[in-house]
Amino acid sequence: MFNKSQLIGNLGKDPDIRYTPEGKCVASISVATSESYKDKAGQRKQHTEWHRVVMFDGLAELAKAHLKSGTQVFIEGKLRTRKWKDKQDLTHYVTEIVALDLKMLGKSPLPTSSKPTSTTSSNWNEPPYPDYGDFDDEPEF
Repeated sequence: MFNKSQLIGNLGKDPDIRYTPEGKCVASISVATSESYKDKAGQRKQHTEWHRVVMFDGLAELAKAHLKSGTQVFIEGKLRTRKWKDKQDLTHYVTEIVALDLKMLGKSPLPTSSKPTSTTSSNWNEPPYPDYGDFDDEPEF
């Protein structure tokens, strides 16, 4: 079996930063990818898809420190679907990318000497993400 996702896109807003009860950093971002095509009438159309990405530990700290709305990123990770219940006890499902690698692309307001451009959270042979329990929150897009 093979579970790998790669995206190049722009952040739709600043990262949402949370901490587990154990103090581990968790960052959630929304990444927009776009494609252009011509419809049957020859008109150029553009379609934007939004992707929910979650990062843990070092990648989450990197996101907290360096990512802002509009930042262009390359994300590599694995798809994960999780289940959660809202306040009305309704069950919801969300599919997200658990980031294992992050590269910041494009121009940055940071000086290049202090700008980390890549980090990898784990090896592809390791589990896809740490077990920080369930987050019973509604996903934000």
